[in-house]
Amino acid sequence: MIGKLTGRVDYVAEDHALIETGGVGYVVQCSGRTLRGLRAGDVAALYTEMVVREDMMALFGFPTLAEREWHRLLTSVQGVGARVSLAILGALGPEQMGRALALGDATAIRAAPGVGPKLAARIVNELRDKAPAVMALGARAARPAAPDASQTGAPARDRTNGAETEAPRRDEAQAAAMADALSALGNLGYADGEAAQAVAAAAEGGAADAGALIRAALKALGARAAGGA
Repeated sequence: MIGKLTGRVDYVAEDHALIETGGVGYVVQCSGRTLRGLRAGDVAALYTEMVVREDMMALFGFPTLAEREWHRLLTSVQGVGARVSLAILGALGPEQMGRALALGDATAIRAAPGVGPKLAARIVNELRDKAPAVMALGARAARPAAPDASQTGAPARDRTNGAETEAPRRDEAQAAAMADALSALGNLGYADGEAAQAVAAAAEGGAADAGALIRAALKALGARAAGGA
């Protein structure tokens, strides 16, 4: 089982990239979002999921552990194959994926190519209660896989000034904040599902750091409890 791949990007195609490491070139299928962050000649690192069947053997690549976990969760749903999962993750990204499931937003999932209303509804229904566990993985799972240039003998190019690195940093920070908020609400006795829904709604409302997320989520949960009384 190949769990992570670090190597030099030989080329980037429409639905895959060829990554060379140790004299071997691996064809790695990725979402469009991931492929846009790869450049030929750069050293890249991807967490991977290997699928072996009688009729195929394929390697799928993800920039973070969180995205790989979302992929595993998505492909557990009947009708969601690896390519559909990549299309969903490419359209939403891991953070928006978590919010959509926590809020029961099937319309957001329908934004992915090839996902119709019935499949989107099935994804929400089957994964809504499982989403908090992946959301709670937090900063560690959202951190991009670090390329190790020493494994390839090639220097990694520095693109830290580009916009391509800003989104992963924002995702990592938000994942950490949401994980902290979920943990705090869990410690207060709230169930995973309702905590995840409240935190996702708070993030949609513009709350960014953990404190703001917790305050907004508690306010919403309190209002909901008062309304049901």
